[in-house]
Amino acid sequence: MPDVGRFSGARIGVFLGGISAERSVSLRTGAAVAAALRRNGHDVREIDIREDWLGTVRDAGVDAAFIALHGRFGEDGCIQAACELARLPYTGSGVAASAVAMSKMLGKRMAAAAGVPCPPDEVYEGSAIAGAKPPPFGFPLVVKPDREGSTVGITIVRSAAEWEGALEAAARHDSRVLAEGYVAGREITVSIVNGRVFPAIEIIPKSGFYDYHAKYNKGETEYVIPVPMERDILQRAAEYTRRVAQALRLRGAARVDYRVDRAGNVFFLEANTIPGMTETSLLPKAARFDGMPFEELVEEILSDAGLSK
Repeated sequence: MPDVGRFSGARIGVFLGGISAERSVSLRTGAAVAAALRRNGHDVREIDIREDWLGTVRDAGVDAAFIALHGRFGEDGCIQAACELARLPYTGSGVAASAVAMSKMLGKRMAAAAGVPCPPDEVYEGSAIAGAKPPPFGFPLVVKPDREGSTVGITIVRSAAEWEGALEAAARHDSRVLAEGYVAGREITVSIVNGRVFPAIEIIPKSGFYDYHAKYNKGETEYVIPVPMERDILQRAAEYTRRVAQALRLRGAARVDYRVDRAGNVFFLEANTIPGMTETSLLPKAARFDGMPFEELVEEILSDAGLSK
């Protein structure tokens, strides 16, 4: 059994569910985390964060929160701020880091400032979205809501005929829309937990597009570890992950997504501050491959819980 450290005898609240488009995923993540914490000997309470999330946090009656919420109000700094106000230690990144990483635009700006290559992009906001012209870098490109997860509202746009519909689809989820140059090539993801970088995983969706359906339907995507790429490429991805984590001030567990073009150039897409934590999710897969069982991974994330990060 993993060492439960300073949280031995503490009551742990697993915050799960939420009100974002990723609620169903969060419920699965939270259930897996809660089960692992119980196997580790913790007193665990599963807490569904819904409309009255401020009151729920205030009245949770726990000693620490393991945040297993994805998307808005869970991954964007809101629930973290509620925990700060309640003086409740919580896992993962702090308020500012969560808010920055939730915005694909801000995350890219911070990554670029740290020397991490990013695809070109154009940002459209509010009333400027309707009737907006395609960006100068041309097609193909990816249109996405700035502050959504799990590829919700994302479209790969290959021609001008698809442009307006893609903008409308993204704008249904966010008042800020990002149009990003499409990087033809391969997709990899690199996880980091408390400064430890795990081996990359390659993501190969059968449809060619890693959308919500490909992510959450068994058999629709192949996950490859170790990744059959040149060592230099993987080392760069690991180094970029360290830089991103430092620049964004990420804490606990995070996962960073990249595209690798045919020339071996690695481009940052986004950082996920609360990665999926079912036992078949990408972070646990990478940790297990690197010798860290799921129960130990959950304990490692909990060990960093604190305030004012």
